Amino acid sequence: MFKIGEFSKLTQVSIRMLRYYDETGLLKPAEIDKWTGYRLYSVEQIPILNKIVYLRDSGFLISEIITALNKKDDPGLLAQLDKKYKEIEQNIQEEQERLRKINLAKAEILMGKRDIHYNISIKEIPSYQVLSLRRIIPDYYAEGTLWQELSAFAAEHQIPLSSNTFSIYHDTSYKETLVDVELCAPVERLGKSSENFVYRSTSPVPTMACTMVYGAFSNIRKGYLTFSNWLQENNRYQMSGPTRQIVHRGPWNENNPDNYLIELQIPFVQI
Repeated sequence: MFKIGEFSKLTQVSIRMLRYYDETGLLKPAEIDKWTGYRLYSVEQIPILNKIVYLRDSGFLISEIITALNKKDDPGLLAQLDKKYKEIEQNIQEEQERLRKINLAKAEILMGKRDIHYNISIKEIPSYQVLSLRRIIPDYYAEGTLWQELSAFAAEHQIPLSSNTFSIYHDTSYKETLVDVELCAPVERLGKSSENFVYRSTSPVPTMACTMVYGAFSNIRKGYLTFSNWLQENNRYQMSGPTRQIVHRGPWNENNPDNYLIELQIPFVQI
């Protein structure tokens, strides 16, 4: 048996942490000396302590460590580690998104009144025969994987697609998650729909307000701000129907995000 100080030195874990693990029930002393009250630890407890330490250093909470220690089989512990790994990955992505928003805020402050002003044009959009794929996706950044899926389906079934593809956003308001997106790829003729891949004719839009957004996708927000200012000045128009977006230059044909070219389209009616 080892006294707590000896056990601390052998395991390189402080006495303070050993006492804490005792209080929380993670690692109780093997024995308590009935005469002195000293905590006594055994060599058999070292592997358990090592497991506690690496779980703690992996970001596990006390309750999670207790659950992991109760799993006697390796697969059970590996499943716990995989779950924690995914949680940490998600946290990293969320923190990276916060950093991105901080950089955007700094850029806007530094730009001040030098913000780009986008021109609004009005045009009539005809009906298109399209092969479409509509789905609820986690967020707008997940749209790229949806395009890959549509392209793969077209290639597998030898469906020639026009390069004038566009996206339709069916949500009536902006959503940060669970976005209702429909991808549309014009085709020469309508075919037979298959599961999520649907042939259809889009509705014509007599009055579509359009603006071109240059640069990274983060500039899209400024494009919509231009629409809001334009609407305030042209109050005879009212938004009507789902918005559309055409990426003329994007990640698949342009390496530099500063050279991206996105067209935003919002249908309007006169009131």
